Amino acid sequence: MPINNEMITMLQKNSELFSIQDKVIIITGAGGDIGSFLGTELTKLAAKVYGLDINFNKKSKIFKTIHCDITNQKKFYKICKKIFDHEGKIDVLINNAGITLSGEKNMLYREENWQKTLDINLTAAFSCSQEVIKYMIKNKSGSIINITSINAELAFPNNPAYVASKGALKMLGKSLARDWGKFGIRVNNLGPGYIKTKMTLKSYNIIKKRKSREGQTMLARWGVPLDLLGPCIFLCSNASRYVTGQDIYVDGGWTANGLPDEI
Repeated sequence: MPINNEMITMLQKNSELFSIQDKVIIITGAGGDIGSFLGTELTKLAAKVYGLDINFNKKSKIFKTIHCDITNQKKFYKICKKIFDHEGKIDVLINNAGITLSGEKNMLYREENWQKTLDINLTAAFSCSQEVIKYMIKNKSGSIINITSINAELAFPNNPAYVASKGALKMLGKSLARDWGKFGIRVNNLGPGYIKTKMTLKSYNIIKKRKSREGQTMLARWGVPLDLLGPCIFLCSNASRYVTGQDIYVDGGWTANGLPDEI
C-alpha cells in the first residue's frame, strides 16, 4: 500500500505524541546507573534534563548535573527555584533516588538503617514532589514519576526498610495523583524488576541467584536500564496525558507469574 499524505500526517502526529522535546525534567539519583542512563537518553531526545545526586562518580557531559542531598529540603527548594527562573517551567520530576541496606539473616534489622532508607526512598520523594508541584500548578500541567520496585508488591528477605519504603512510595504516588489531578498534574509509579546495575551486580555475579531470578520472569532474563526508557518516555510525554495514579511494572512478567511449568 503506497503512503499518501494523510498517512504521513498521521505518522507525524503520532511521533509528536511521544515527543519530550523541550520538556524540563528533574531526575534525582542521577549519579547511579539508572538515573544517569535516563538522563543521557532523555537529553538525546531534546529534553532539558537536570540530574541531582549527592555524589557523581563521573559527571555527565550530556545533561546538567547538580550536587544535592535531596534529604536537605532547603537546598532542593533553592535548586528548583533556579531551574524554574531559568526555564520558566518544570514539566517532569523523576523520583529515582534510592538506597537498599540489607540486614543479616535471622538477625533483627538495625533501626538506623530503617530510618536512613525511609528518609531517602520515601520522605525525600515526598518533599521533592511537594516542591515541584508548586511550579507545576503555575502551568497547570506536570508529570511525577516515582521509581518504585516489584518490592512494592512482593517481599524479599532481610530488608524490611526497602520493601516498606517502596510500598509506601507506591501509595504516596496514588495519593498525590488523587489530590493534584484537578491541576493537570499526573503522578505514576514505574516499578523495575531485577535490572542489571552496579547495585545488583553482586547478586547477578552469583550464577545460582542470577538463574533463580531469571526463572521468576516470563521473559527468562534480567532487565537492563534500556528497558525502562520506553515507559519513562511514555510517562514524560503527552502520550500518557490520561494516565495517572497507575503502577507500571517493568519486570519481565515477574509480578504476574504463577507456578513453574513442572508443578
